[in-house]
Amino acid sequence: MSSDPWGRVDETGTVYVRTAEGEQVVGSWQAGSPDEALAYFERKYEGLVVEIGLLERRVKTTDLSAKDATAAIDHLRGQVEEHHAVGDLDALRGRLDALVATVGTRREERKAQRAKQTDEARVAKEALVTEAEELAKSDQWRSAGERLRALVDTWKDLPRLDRKSDDELWHRFSHARSAFSKRRKAHFAALDAQREDARKAKEKLVAEAESLSGSTDWAATAARYRDLMTDWKAAGRAQREYEDDLWNRFRGAQDVFFAARGEVFAERDAEQTENLKLKEELAAEAERLVPVRDLKTARAAFRSLNERWEAIGHVPRDARPKVEGRMQAVERALQETEENEWRRTNPEARARAAGLTGQLQAAVDKLRGQIDTARAAGNNSRADKLSRELEGRQALLDQALKGLEEFGG
Repeated sequence: MSSDPWGRVDETGTVYVRTAEGEQVVGSWQAGSPDEALAYFERKYEGLVVEIGLLERRVKTTDLSAKDATAAIDHLRGQVEEHHAVGDLDALRGRLDALVATVGTRREERKAQRAKQTDEARVAKEALVTEAEELAKSDQWRSAGERLRALVDTWKDLPRLDRKSDDELWHRFSHARSAFSKRRKAHFAALDAQREDARKAKEKLVAEAESLSGSTDWAATAARYRDLMTDWKAAGRAQREYEDDLWNRFRGAQDVFFAARGEVFAERDAEQTENLKLKEELAAEAERLVPVRDLKTARAAFRSLNERWEAIGHVPRDARPKVEGRMQAVERALQETEENEWRRTNPEARARAAGLTGQLQAAVDKLRGQIDTARAAGNNSRADKLSRELEGRQALLDQALKGLEEFGG
């Protein structure tokens, strides 16, 4: 006969476990020595210890539902009560009882949290209704309209209240939106009438602008074009289907005149050509800041270049988009580098990534130790099962390590 503090094997091969209620039959062992029998059922006990430990961590560190947690506890309790393991089963029962209490506490906490979220949703929806009713009085048609649409999206993201409260608040919210929409429609109806008057006024301005396009009285005609532009702006916008065509004709007439005048002002053109050369040199100097190696130094250098750029003056109109586009591309590169640097050094994201990596590494190390233990004990089935679990954890660890590298950690 063989025994240890928690169990024994009698001369018939029957295995017993000692509990507070006395000895319980674990099973029968005929395939080897009594020590091997005890070792086998002790390993089963160790497996229960591991499973209960995992469940304790899940209850503590994850959002495992009370229903799922209770089902898991019942399943493990059934395995403990079947007495198919040798070890301190009373201690395992105590841990499961403690888990039941913890799950109950978590359930009450979540219930309270849901009640709190409902109260917060009520306050939030009442605030949305109040803001919508204020916006309904606004004459800022675009910004108020956009804000009302954003409020609708915010409303949709909030939890529902009880039916009566939710319907009452929604009725006020919807009424405010309708009132704003009705006022806006009336406003734009009046605006359409104004735009028809603007169309007639701009047609007269276009006719005069076209009649002046061939003039060689540079100063007087340029002054008159400035007056016409003032009148154009004062006239307001015509209907969309007319506005662009009228503007193109108006602007085109001016372009004809100023192009002719530009040929006379060759000296000015030469100055603008020289300005272009200087700006191209500054653009080339700015482009050497990319790729950005030292953001602070590059930012300071770019500000200095930009100040010199502004001091140079105008360049030929047809060359302006290209040379300005080169400077804008460098500025975008600096902004992207600054944004990437912020993301890379974000301490909260780095901490979360590092914490996850550490947890996964610990889990992988533990699984490897369990596999070695199972192999040493000749329990290849358990070792194979743990190896499959290790593959999944290792894959998650590899992903987490890759993510951590993006933070330079």
